[in-house]
Amino acid sequence: MTNKLYKWMNWPKIEEIIYSECDNPHELLGPHKLGSQTILQAYFPGAESVTVQWDFAEDAEEHKEIEMEVADEDGYFAALVPVKEMGFYRYVVSYGDGRSFVTGDPYRHKVQIDQKDIDKFKNGIHYTIYEKLGAHPMKLDGEDGTYFAVWAPNAMRVSVVGDFNRWDGRLHQMRRLSDGGIFELFIPGAKCGDNYKFELKLKGGLTYLKADPYGNAAQLRPDTASVITDLSGFAWTDQEFISNREKFQTGEVPMSVYEMYLGSFVNPKEGEIYANYREIAPKVISYVKEMGYTHVELMPVMEHPFDGSWGYQVIGYYAPTARYGTPQDFMYFVNELHKAGIGVILDWVPAHFPRDTYGLSNFDGTCLYEHRDPRQGFHPHWGTLIYNYGRPEVANYLIANGLFWVEKYHADGIRMDAVANMLYLDYGKNDGEWVANMYGGNENLEAIEMIKHFNSVLKKRDPGVLSIAEESTAFPLITGKLEEGGLGFDLKWNMGFMNDYLDYIKTDPYFRSYRHGELTFSMIYAYSENFILVFSHDEVVHGKATLVGKMPGDREQKFANLRLSYAYMMTHPGKKLLFMGQDLAEFDEWNENRLVEWDLLKVPEHKGVADLVKDLNALYRSQRALYELDSRREGFEWLNNISGNECYLSYVRKAKEPEDMLLVVANFAGIPQEITTGVPYEGKYKEIFNTDDVKYGGTGVVNKTVKKAQDVKWDEREQSVTVKLAPLSLSILQFIPYTEEELEKVIEQRLRKNTPVKKAAGKTKTAGKKETKRA
Repeated sequence: MTNKLYKWMNWPKIEEIIYSECDNPHELLGPHKLGSQTILQAYFPGAESVTVQWDFAEDAEEHKEIEMEVADEDGYFAALVPVKEMGFYRYVVSYGDGRSFVTGDPYRHKVQIDQKDIDKFKNGIHYTIYEKLGAHPMKLDGEDGTYFAVWAPNAMRVSVVGDFNRWDGRLHQMRRLSDGGIFELFIPGAKCGDNYKFELKLKGGLTYLKADPYGNAAQLRPDTASVITDLSGFAWTDQEFISNREKFQTGEVPMSVYEMYLGSFVNPKEGEIYANYREIAPKVISYVKEMGYTHVELMPVMEHPFDGSWGYQVIGYYAPTARYGTPQDFMYFVNELHKAGIGVILDWVPAHFPRDTYGLSNFDGTCLYEHRDPRQGFHPHWGTLIYNYGRPEVANYLIANGLFWVEKYHADGIRMDAVANMLYLDYGKNDGEWVANMYGGNENLEAIEMIKHFNSVLKKRDPGVLSIAEESTAFPLITGKLEEGGLGFDLKWNMGFMNDYLDYIKTDPYFRSYRHGELTFSMIYAYSENFILVFSHDEVVHGKATLVGKMPGDREQKFANLRLSYAYMMTHPGKKLLFMGQDLAEFDEWNENRLVEWDLLKVPEHKGVADLVKDLNALYRSQRALYELDSRREGFEWLNNISGNECYLSYVRKAKEPEDMLLVVANFAGIPQEITTGVPYEGKYKEIFNTDDVKYGGTGVVNKTVKKAQDVKWDEREQSVTVKLAPLSLSILQFIPYTEEELEKVIEQRLRKNTPVKKAAGKTKTAGKKETKRA
């Protein structure tokens, strides 16, 4: 090495780079002005020679070049270039075995994360931090490559390793930004489809690999690398759906959700393990449209290593699982469902994460994402780690992630899993396994604040997108307004309804009278939150039996109980959710290794259940009484909820207009009954649905004739009707006000008997059109 160049060498810093312990390689590597010249330094471990080329002509053939001098035989090179401003240049690297390659210089580019980004991230309010951290293909200073950034404040050194550098952590050591613990580097030539990880070295010398916490794609398990991808290229065509989304799914509208696991819906092609998102989409659309569901809810599509977790133990929070294709394939899936008018809700798991060593656990040698104290950071039942929600960067990671799926993948709802685990410090733990909060209580104050923060930002940035809580306790105001002290969710899973109802219905009808309260208790708290009624995947796995399998009695009674259950859920206040396969009355429990048993549609009993669910969905979407006042007490009225010995219920569902009212009579007894029930209005009642209809697999005990309210006092009402019901069946009757002519005859009869007439808010019908008269 020439003396002139030798004296500019910072040997201690060079040693840091060679020993891969440098967190600011840009201090030496890359171009640095030296008067009217530029000094270039580069490190290519094991290289024999390096030539730098610059001043390219337009055809890129003509250029200037100079061979760099060897500063260290391990592969450290330097050169003085007689140019003050280098512009674009490249290295030609040669090895003793004849190998060579051409590359740009990663260390000539400026930082792409500014202080404003860092400050927002440190304060937990950078809602698009995923656009800064992670891997982002781009053109920078005229070069195509990928920009990498990762948060690892306690690492001594971080490198990017991948297909583009033979997984050599010495080649692309990253720069630590002066504040915030972020490392970054732009790598020319790193392209979409390349696999990569971050290599971290700790002060004690321990060196290991981690997948990218913000990676947008990942390898198919069991491989664990992140994959470079570009999310900007997909052409969305769902603008019409998005513009109408708030009207479609918020407020008093019908919402019937088909919960599904993507891997169980479609048979893959021969030789494939899973079907592609693009293959699944048209079949989901066809089935969901035929059955009348409004939404699908996908069990977690975020990348996860263990099939048996069904996606609920997430490693790649920012990557749709590679099991079914690429991120662009998943975008296609959502886009196609939107074009078909179907909403897409995604399960999201911010409550815990697995301990897999390539993931978030002990990320930078410290408990960065989790708590250090296992009483705070470890969940003993699940064997997973709990997020440190009080660390702003961790809360930011999660909040931005929820927004990411809404804003990058057009999700219409985020269903937050295991909210109870987040709310309570002692959830699933014994004494001594948890630490109280600062006030001595068991509430996780940091998690509560994170949830409120997420819901607040979601409503401001993406109005009309639903936030749904899977929460199983009596924690108050889950769906309460944020400004009134609530958590700000739009909907809460009604786990109480599901558990109480299933406990009741699986009891032999002979003994149900003793459990009648479980059937009606849900209406005591039905309006304390905005609920969605669920028969979810949790109830048909792990030895719990499927829904039809839970039902008592012989085969015929099991199906009758199931039809009754679906009709009761559909007429009970609350949105609706049903897990895949249950609308076919599957007897086999679901697991991730099997498909939905579509062949059951060839069996009359099972086809009857499917037809029943289809007709219930149609009824739900067409009858205003089933949704228009769904979250208001005036939308529901018990007529008889105290006949436990007889095991029946009667109630009405109401809409804004009285003539839209529906009467529901349900027989939970194992014997046929003629049930007399009081009715709120004088008029006619026409059966429009009966679970015992032969087309649903019933015995055909239905009420074909229109029923007129009779002058028989019942259930503290002046008038009543009598409905004939088969064992384990439910009837829905539509209220039809009298025409003026019919009403006049009734009034005349009442006057003779001196009996009052209770009209439906003074409304009558004439010749097919409605008139409003005030009584």
